[in-house]
Amino acid sequence: MSPYGLLFSGVLRRLDAERAHRLAFGLIRLAARVPGLRAVVRAAFAPAHPELRVTALGLDLPGPFGLAAGFDKNAVGVDGLAALGFDFVEIGTVTARPQPGNPLPRLFRLPRDRALVNRMGFNNDGSAAVAARLARTTGRRGVVVGVNIGKTKAVPESESVADYVASTERLARHADYLVVNVSSPNTPGLRDLQAAERLRPLLAAVRAAADRAVPERRVPLLVKIAPDLADEDIDAVADLAVEAGLDGIVATNTTIARDGLASDPAAVAAAGAGGLSGAPLRDRSLAVLRRLYARVGDRLTLVGVGGVETGDDVWERVLAGATLVQGYSGFIYAGPSWTRSVHRDLALRLAASPHTTLADAVGADARKEEAA
Repeated sequence: MSPYGLLFSGVLRRLDAERAHRLAFGLIRLAARVPGLRAVVRAAFAPAHPELRVTALGLDLPGPFGLAAGFDKNAVGVDGLAALGFDFVEIGTVTARPQPGNPLPRLFRLPRDRALVNRMGFNNDGSAAVAARLARTTGRRGVVVGVNIGKTKAVPESESVADYVASTERLARHADYLVVNVSSPNTPGLRDLQAAERLRPLLAAVRAAADRAVPERRVPLLVKIAPDLADEDIDAVADLAVEAGLDGIVATNTTIARDGLASDPAAVAAAGAGGLSGAPLRDRSLAVLRRLYARVGDRLTLVGVGGVETGDDVWERVLAGATLVQGYSGFIYAGPSWTRSVHRDLALRLAASPHTTLADAVGADARKEEAA
């Protein structure tokens, strides 16, 4: 067992999941602040793979593999996460107003499934505080930073658009890209915003707000959707994203389903309501990605997330149509060497393939099916 495996089994697994997260994240942040230690961490966990470089959303990235929103909600540890080898970091979800989130406990592990259940409820410092924090690093960050924005729980649904616009106005200047999150299951009524008739005015308002806030450049705008959408609703969101001039779609968020879990039913019941992430989400997230690519092709940048654990998983998402891929739960179970392993194995898969670059491989499986 790896040193991290021993630490996880002997210490972290015995702690409340959220407390363990704070402890581990605190160590990551500390490593980034100690003079010289960040370079040592990067050398150990983030060796360069120039062959994995990609261009997406008008941005140059050292590779396609990033950290999904949820790990760093308040942009407090971007430097440390970059030192661990993530090619980009998506912070948030950030809401217009600060909020404490749902009552504790609200984060649970299902180790037999390599999964997590969370009902965090968008606990964060609010967009004004996060914007101020990001402003202090703008221009000297060594990694692409996306900002995921959501709805403040206390805001009535009739004021949802204004709430998202407030966050956009504060955060757009400091974001390399923005993601509109309408798919978390932990804010009442949020997923209703995925309906095309409600999503259209929201996305138009956010796009306009971003353009007003940053007139000198176009801030890429994406929407993050749930894996629990019916196929016809996935198609509707895809069509709307193209119509609205979005830059991409993040597929997918966590699921409310609990089908096919290996964990003891009592453990699943004890975890309760919330979004399930990790390995059990893999197949459905991949199916949504494939459907999106079949619908939009290369007109949008697709970001694959959900059940991504290995370099093979990343490669599979690329072949299915993802230009970028994100993970989160795999980080909890694999530890700090995770990104190194993912990049190594992805580079091997690319070298063994007929594709000269990752860009050549994007959507290759779909193209084969069309040719057949």
